[in-house]
Amino acid sequence: MPELPEVEAARCMIRRTLQGSPIREVSLPDDPILLGDTPPEAVRAALLGSTVMEVGRKGKYWWLELDRSPWVFGHLGMTGQILDFSDEPAKYRHGRKALDENGEPKWLKLDLRTEDGRRLVFSDPRRLGRLWLAENAASDRRLAKLGPDAFEDLPSPEEFHRRLARRKAPLKAVLLDQAFLAGIGNYLADEMLYQARVAPDRIAASLSVEETARLRTALQSILSHAVSVDADYERFPTDWLFHHRWGGDKGSPEIGGRAIQRDTIGGRTTAWVPELQR
Repeated sequence: MPELPEVEAARCMIRRTLQGSPIREVSLPDDPILLGDTPPEAVRAALLGSTVMEVGRKGKYWWLELDRSPWVFGHLGMTGQILDFSDEPAKYRHGRKALDENGEPKWLKLDLRTEDGRRLVFSDPRRLGRLWLAENAASDRRLAKLGPDAFEDLPSPEEFHRRLARRKAPLKAVLLDQAFLAGIGNYLADEMLYQARVAPDRIAASLSVEETARLRTALQSILSHAVSVDADYERFPTDWLFHHRWGGDKGSPEIGGRAIQRDTIGGRTTAWVPELQR
């Protein structure tokens, strides 16, 4: 599932492709799973002839700040990706699986073309992505439910500790709660817990000031690097748990000679190293 670094990379791609040029063509399916109660005609009307002035993001949500209201908001779901077709070959996030034999996008959810010839596509094979309209970011009900953005609005060390001290759930579950911090998903939570040397099943309120400081520092470091490389997994440091955590054929039984244990915590598969994480 795209987490904060992947959505930030998508936001930057959308900005580079669409910002400043009027949208002259809009294509999207009449898909009630994608759009919910929003009529596709309303999304087309909002976009056609408008200009993207800025692209916003909070946590895993992104939106197009248009030169008029309403704005268009989106979520990539589990497998959604943004593709820039302005150049050949198309720039893509997760390989060529999103392209058919002619190089055109499969699983099309949104296709935008600008007056100066740029083209941007939202593709999603599993139909878990979403699009909707709101007057602006301040009025959007989904954004209102989110906690601070984990990258751009991370609480101070003191506030971070106070927020954790109020939570009686396992730490992994708290980190995945988007009302606690927006943008952290499964791999980020496992990585920050591993690097901070804290066990995922610890009750959040049990952490000391020193442990919460380590956790916050790990989060800052991980996000800073992942965002700086546009969430390119091949450029993540080789000593990250990320390269070993996945189950099945992608998983490793150990990291650095220490066993990786996989448990279900907070409803999600959790990879951790009991020998290091306390």
